[in-house]
Amino acid sequence: MLDGLNKPQREAVKYIDSPLLVLAGAGSGKTSVITRKIAYLIEHCGMNAKNIAAVTFTNKAAREMRERVGQLLTKSASKGLRVSTFHTLGLDILRSHLKEAGLKTGFSILDGDDSLRILKELCVQSNDMALEQLELARKQISTFKNQLIAPEHAIAKAETTGEARIARLYMHYCEALKAYNAVDFDDLILLPVQLFEDYDYILEHWRNRIRYLLVDEYQDTNECQYELVRKLVKNRGKLTVVGDDDQSIYAWRGARPENLAQLNEDFPDLRVIKLEQNYRSSGRILASANAVIGNNPHVFEKSLWSELGIGDQIRVNLLPDGDDELDWIVDDLQFQVASKRLKYKDIAILYRSNHQARVLELKLQGSGIPYQISGGTSFYAKTEIKDIMAYLRLLINPDDDNAFLRIINTPRRQIGTQTLQQLVGYAADRGCGLFQACNEMGLEKYLTGSGRERLQRFHQWFSHIQQACYQADPIPLIHEMIEDIDYFGWLVQNASSVKVAEGRMKNVNLLIDSIKKMLEDQEDDDALEEAIGKLVLRDMLDEQQEESANDRAQLMTLHAAKGLEFPFVYLMGAEEGMLPHQNSIDSDNIEEERRLFYVGVTRAKQNLSITMAANRKLYGNNIRTTPSRFIEEIPAEHIIRQGFESQTQEEAEQKGSDARASLKAMFG
Repeated sequence: MLDGLNKPQREAVKYIDSPLLVLAGAGSGKTSVITRKIAYLIEHCGMNAKNIAAVTFTNKAAREMRERVGQLLTKSASKGLRVSTFHTLGLDILRSHLKEAGLKTGFSILDGDDSLRILKELCVQSNDMALEQLELARKQISTFKNQLIAPEHAIAKAETTGEARIARLYMHYCEALKAYNAVDFDDLILLPVQLFEDYDYILEHWRNRIRYLLVDEYQDTNECQYELVRKLVKNRGKLTVVGDDDQSIYAWRGARPENLAQLNEDFPDLRVIKLEQNYRSSGRILASANAVIGNNPHVFEKSLWSELGIGDQIRVNLLPDGDDELDWIVDDLQFQVASKRLKYKDIAILYRSNHQARVLELKLQGSGIPYQISGGTSFYAKTEIKDIMAYLRLLINPDDDNAFLRIINTPRRQIGTQTLQQLVGYAADRGCGLFQACNEMGLEKYLTGSGRERLQRFHQWFSHIQQACYQADPIPLIHEMIEDIDYFGWLVQNASSVKVAEGRMKNVNLLIDSIKKMLEDQEDDDALEEAIGKLVLRDMLDEQQEESANDRAQLMTLHAAKGLEFPFVYLMGAEEGMLPHQNSIDSDNIEEERRLFYVGVTRAKQNLSITMAANRKLYGNNIRTTPSRFIEEIPAEHIIRQGFESQTQEEAEQKGSDARASLKAMFG
């Protein structure tokens, strides 16, 4: 059970005399400590598995913990063990005390979209708030719940008219949830805490059921989750929490690294054990990470170290502009895969914000590099992109029935389900596509009236666009098509705010720009089909039988990368305003941005490259950028700077062009 653990890990597993904080640095084996401690409590301390609970934040993490414990214990020994997310534990508590919680059997659990719909209904009824403010209100209501602020308290503390409106909406929202016999995601923690406060016998019942509590990723707990933990273990003190204040990167959803310090106050006999040996990264990477994060204040000091050798220097690359940055990453990635015989899955490209992935995806596709995106919706998985791609697919293939069915009522054309069913029946009998069937004379026998007329109008309009695209430059005609259907108006109708709709429309324009660039590189008559076909066939590994379907470069935000590791990491966009993000600069919240940078650096096992652009196009303007302040916090002996030497933009561009030409020549 203790084999393979270092001295601090062994100490953490065996210590049970008082509450314990395991300060676990990145890559220090924290999951092993938690899972082996569960086994130790059962096998060596004689504790019944049904009286032990371990909680974490994601189903994936809980599943991994259960699997690891299952490898250490027999099925009978682990029977009754509770390993779950915070929210699953809260749900179990609510289901055990429905009456006291004011709920009935079969209560609903609402997601964010459900909550937004209720808020929208309440605002329509009261006419108290513009619809575009609803998403902001929903987030604020979530914050109120996470901070244990009741509606009446929120109303009392409101200082502005806007705050008062949100507070009143919060009160009406809570009343609506009761009427619907429903709870939202935040209620799964808040309501159990309220039950513990209001009913001593319920608290005592759960203290007897959970006699030892283990908490993973403790730095990510919010105020409400901390209170749930505190109430469960306050008297007994049978608690182990594992966390790292340097990896607390979720303040935007209520996480409080201060909860680590709060443990000292609520549990004066708290023991702290530090896990500082890193089993993931080279010495240079860890030294750089330590130097950067050392600029943040700490309640508990720690310094990561490794026995894996000094490792490669970190490459810090300044490129002339955003396009050059992407070109360099793609070219270098291909070089590393070819020269070092890496798998694509060994490589991760990390970025601060999801919008950075849009042009990156297009660049990877154009280079034939297989990839998988996580931590955000893939550009091609976005609803607006799927809609416009369906129009484009039908342009080049009128027999694409799936594309037809997606767009026929997007936006709405008052073509009902019954009309479509009759159209499908006719097309099946004729053996033709749905689009062709719209304008055939024989359709009269199946369908008459306004439904048929609307189908014919759609056919005539779309046929005109289709023919024109093959007779002239298709790009203006595609823009015309999108304007004809008032797609932006459709986005506004279905978005939480005009700003969100504008963002989605920018995605559409980016898609069209990418088609335009592809057409400029082609001169044959089938250029439009080829360009759209390349976009449709984006999952290139499906066509490569010799490659594993899982061998893809990983694209993700820094937030999504937490807990993962990769031999090669590219950290892009290391500029002031991007990393650290401008919102954090404006709100003087640099400490969390530094922790985010630290997380990115410590994902790398062997090789780390950090890139930035000297000029970046933002909102249609070319902006001169400044390298991220975090670069200057890395000791000079650990990095190689490239592109920082004095040179004109033309010289820099030529240098990048020459490097790409050399790589292409090497690959034949």
